[in-house]
Amino acid sequence: MSNASLDLTKEFPRSPRETVAGYVIAGRMLDKCRAVIAGTNGEYHFDCPLDNMLLSYVEIAADDFKAFVATGADDAAVAEWLQTNAKKRPKAEIVQWNNDLRDMRISSMPIELQEFLEGYIPENIPDGKIVRVWFDVYDIEEGRI
Repeated sequence: MSNASLDLTKEFPRSPRETVAGYVIAGRMLDKCRAVIAGTNGEYHFDCPLDNMLLSYVEIAADDFKAFVATGADDAAVAEWLQTNAKKRPKAEIVQWNNDLRDMRISSMPIELQEFLEGYIPENIPDGKIVRVWFDVYDIEEGRI
Protein backbone atom coordinates (compact mmCIF):
# COMPACT_ATOMS: atom_id res chain seq x y z
CA MET A 1 0.00 0.00 0.00
CA SER A 2 1.18 3.49 -0.73
CA ASN A 3 1.34 6.42 1.60
CA ALA A 4 -1.92 7.78 0.15
CA SER A 5 -4.60 8.24 2.76
CA LEU A 6 -7.92 6.50 2.46
CA ASP A 7 -11.15 8.43 2.47
CA LEU A 8 -12.76 6.65 5.38
CA THR A 9 -16.07 8.33 4.62
CA LYS A 10 -16.17 6.10 1.48
CA GLU A 11 -14.11 3.01 2.34
CA PHE A 12 -13.02 1.04 5.36
CA PRO A 13 -9.63 0.85 7.01
CA ARG A 14 -7.86 -2.50 7.05
CA SER A 15 -9.01 -5.28 9.30
CA PRO A 16 -7.41 -5.24 12.74
CA ARG A 17 -6.21 -8.76 11.87
CA GLU A 18 -3.88 -7.43 9.15
CA THR A 19 -0.33 -6.79 10.22
CA VAL A 20 2.23 -4.09 9.56
CA ALA A 21 5.70 -4.64 10.99
CA GLY A 22 4.44 -7.95 12.35
CA TYR A 23 1.75 -6.43 14.61
CA VAL A 24 -2.01 -6.84 14.37
CA ILE A 25 -3.95 -3.55 14.58
CA ALA A 26 -1.02 -1.64 12.99
CA GLY A 27 -2.42 -1.53 9.44
CA ARG A 28 -5.80 -0.32 10.63
CA MET A 29 -4.21 2.24 12.94
CA LEU A 30 -2.05 3.49 10.08
CA ASP A 31 -5.06 3.85 7.75
CA LYS A 32 -6.93 5.83 10.40
CA CYS A 33 -3.91 7.99 11.22
CA ARG A 34 -3.41 8.90 7.56
CA ALA A 35 -7.10 9.71 7.21
CA VAL A 36 -7.06 11.93 10.31
CA ILE A 37 -4.06 13.80 8.92
CA ALA A 38 -5.87 14.24 5.58
CA GLY A 39 -9.19 15.13 7.23
CA THR A 40 -10.96 12.15 5.62
CA ASN A 41 -11.46 10.02 8.73
CA GLY A 42 -15.25 10.37 8.94
CA GLU A 43 -16.42 8.40 12.00
CA TYR A 44 -13.03 6.76 12.52
CA HIS A 45 -10.62 7.93 15.19
CA PHE A 46 -6.88 7.58 15.56
CA ASP A 47 -5.53 7.08 19.11
CA CYS A 48 -8.68 5.18 20.11
CA PRO A 49 -8.77 2.31 22.63
CA LEU A 50 -7.93 -0.25 19.91
CA ASP A 51 -4.93 1.77 18.71
CA ASN A 52 -3.84 2.25 22.29
CA MET A 53 -3.63 -1.50 22.82
CA LEU A 54 -0.91 -1.60 20.16
CA LEU A 55 0.73 1.68 21.13
CA SER A 56 0.95 0.55 24.76
CA TYR A 57 2.39 -2.81 23.77
CA VAL A 58 5.10 -1.30 21.55
CA GLU A 59 5.60 1.62 23.98
CA ILE A 60 5.26 4.32 21.34
CA ALA A 61 3.34 7.57 21.89
CA ALA A 62 0.46 8.26 19.50
CA ASP A 63 1.88 11.72 18.75
CA ASP A 64 5.24 10.23 17.75
CA PHE A 65 3.57 7.70 15.45
CA LYS A 66 1.37 10.41 13.90
CA ALA A 67 4.34 12.73 13.37
CA PHE A 68 6.20 10.03 11.47
CA VAL A 69 3.16 9.11 9.38
CA ALA A 70 2.70 12.82 8.56
CA THR A 71 6.05 12.76 6.74
CA GLY A 72 4.28 10.83 3.96
CA ALA A 73 5.94 7.52 4.78
CA ASP A 74 4.60 4.50 2.88
CA ASP A 75 3.69 1.21 4.57
CA ALA A 76 7.22 -0.19 4.26
CA ALA A 77 8.75 2.91 5.86
CA VAL A 78 6.17 2.86 8.66
CA ALA A 79 6.88 -0.84 9.24
CA GLU A 80 10.60 -0.13 9.47
CA TRP A 81 9.99 2.79 11.83
CA LEU A 82 7.76 0.65 14.05
CA GLN A 83 10.33 -2.15 14.18
CA THR A 84 13.06 0.35 15.06
CA ASN A 85 11.08 2.25 17.69
CA ALA A 86 8.97 -0.48 19.28
CA LYS A 87 10.05 -2.01 22.57
CA LYS A 88 12.28 -4.93 21.66
CA ARG A 89 10.59 -8.26 22.32
CA PRO A 90 11.25 -11.82 21.21
CA LYS A 91 9.34 -12.79 18.06
CA ALA A 92 7.50 -15.54 19.95
CA GLU A 93 6.14 -12.95 22.42
CA ILE A 94 4.83 -10.78 19.56
CA VAL A 95 3.25 -13.80 17.88
CA GLN A 96 1.54 -14.71 21.16
CA TRP A 97 0.32 -11.12 21.65
CA ASN A 98 -1.07 -11.05 18.09
CA ASN A 99 -2.85 -14.37 18.55
CA ASP A 100 -4.22 -13.39 21.95
CA LEU A 101 -5.85 -10.37 20.29
CA ARG A 102 -7.03 -12.29 17.23
CA ASP A 103 -8.70 -14.81 19.53
CA MET A 104 -9.96 -12.41 22.22
CA ARG A 105 -13.49 -13.23 23.21
CA ILE A 106 -15.69 -10.40 24.37
CA SER A 107 -16.10 -12.15 27.73
CA SER A 108 -12.33 -11.76 28.25
CA MET A 109 -12.39 -7.99 27.75
CA PRO A 110 -12.56 -5.34 30.48
CA ILE A 111 -16.13 -5.01 31.73
CA GLU A 112 -16.45 -1.46 30.36
CA LEU A 113 -15.88 -2.76 26.82
CA GLN A 114 -18.20 -5.71 27.41
CA GLU A 115 -20.94 -3.30 28.47
CA PHE A 116 -20.34 -1.09 25.42
CA LEU A 117 -20.38 -4.05 23.02
CA GLU A 118 -23.51 -5.48 24.64
CA GLY A 119 -25.44 -2.57 23.09
CA TYR A 120 -23.23 -1.93 20.07
CA ILE A 121 -23.39 -5.44 18.57
CA PRO A 122 -27.20 -5.71 18.30
CA GLU A 123 -27.39 -2.19 16.87
CA ASN A 124 -24.61 -2.55 14.29
CA ILE A 125 -24.16 -6.21 13.41
CA PRO A 126 -26.72 -7.75 11.02
CA ASP A 127 -29.04 -10.43 12.35
CA GLY A 128 -27.68 -13.88 11.72
CA LYS A 129 -24.02 -12.83 11.96
CA ILE A 130 -22.27 -14.42 14.89
CA VAL A 131 -19.54 -12.55 16.74
CA ARG A 132 -17.13 -15.20 17.99
CA VAL A 133 -14.16 -12.93 18.81
CA TRP A 134 -13.65 -9.19 19.20
CA PHE A 135 -12.11 -8.59 15.76
CA ASP A 136 -15.23 -10.14 14.18
CA VAL A 137 -17.14 -6.99 15.17
CA TYR A 138 -14.95 -4.90 12.84
CA ASP A 139 -14.84 -7.43 10.02
CA ILE A 140 -18.59 -8.15 10.04
CA GLU A 141 -19.55 -4.48 10.28
CA GLU A 142 -17.18 -3.57 7.44
CA GLY A 143 -18.29 -6.46 5.22
CA ARG A 144 -15.15 -8.61 5.24
CA ILE A 145 -16.93 -11.61 6.78
